[in-house]
Amino acid sequence: MREAAIAALHSRLQTALATHNPAPLVLRGETAPQRLPPGGLVVIRDGETVEETAILSPLAWAIEHRAEVEVTVGGATPAARTILLDALLVDIAVAIIADRTLSGAVEWAQPGAPEFEDVEVEGAAAARAASVPVTLFFTVVGSPLA
Repeated sequence: MREAAIAALHSRLQTALATHNPAPLVLRGETAPQRLPPGGLVVIRDGETVEETAILSPLAWAIEHRAEVEVTVGGATPAARTILLDALLVDIAVAIIADRTLSGAVEWAQPGAPEFEDVEVEGAAAARAASVPVTLFFTVVGSPLA
């Protein structure tokens, strides 16, 4: 279930962000490319399970898993970087809120507040980045490893 949930999040964001011009590169669990794409870079990290709660009769587990969505953008000026980053963050939130079940892969998906930082990309102007936690709630039968 965890794999299906994260794959559904990746698919949802890839589809939603494809409408940007230029579209950001949306990856899952990969290292950042050497060059920052003009539309920005979005990387979904698998994250970690935050809580497992047993549900008895029949045995099932309520799982709270937190994935991370890392967004990095470049731009000639700080204002340009901020505008592009904000636009991507809004579209990420809208994409998740529009389909909280991620096409049935989870019971609920909840984006959290981003953490921001300025980063340097080799051979390029400064970049602006944000990390957004996305909490995925789902239930598995028998074992939390299912």
